[in-house]
Amino acid sequence: MSDPRYGRGLVAAAALFALSAAAWGKPAPLPPVYVHMNGANEFLENVVVVRPGQPVVFVDEDTGPHTIVGYSPATGKTSSRFNGAVAGTPGPGHPVHTYTIRFRHPGLKYYYCSVHAELKVEPGGVTRPKKRPTVHGFGDPMDGLIIVTTDRKLLRDNPATSHERILPKYFGG
Repeated sequence: MSDPRYGRGLVAAAALFALSAAAWGKPAPLPPVYVHMNGANEFLENVVVVRPGQPVVFVDEDTGPHTIVGYSPATGKTSSRFNGAVAGTPGPGHPVHTYTIRFRHPGLKYYYCSVHAELKVEPGGVTRPKKRPTVHGFGDPMDGLIIVTTDRKLLRDNPATSHERILPKYFGG
C-alpha cells in the first residue's frame, strides 16, 4: 500500500515546479529606448536600434509640438500605425509629453516630424524628408531611423542618452 502523504507531497511539489517554471519562462520586460526632441528641431538620437517588441519612447523636451510619422522611402506612403503627436513641454519641472510605439517584426522604420519637414521624391524615385521652407533657422530635416533587430552588436551601439527618459540640460524651445 502507498503512503497517502507521499501522493499529496508529490502533487504539491509538481504545482510548485509548474508555478516556478511559468515565472522563469516569462521574459523580463524590455527597457525602453528614448529619442529626445528639443528646440533645435532634431531627433537627438536620430538612429536607434531596438529588439522586436521593445518600446521606443519619443520625448518632447521642446516648448513646441512635434509629430512622429513613419513612412516608406520606396513609395512615399506614410504609416497610419506609426503616427503620433506630442505637445511641447514648457521646461524642467513640467510634465514631459511622450509618444511610445513598439514594432513586432525586424526591419527598418523611417520617420520624420511633419511639422518641420515634408516628404519629397528625389531623383531616382526615393522619398526623403526635406526641411519645410517655412521652418526657421535649421537646415536639416527632422527625421530618423529605428532599426528593429536581434543583432547583439547593433543593439549595443545605441547612444548613451537613449537610456535616459529626461535629459536635464536638453530642454529648449
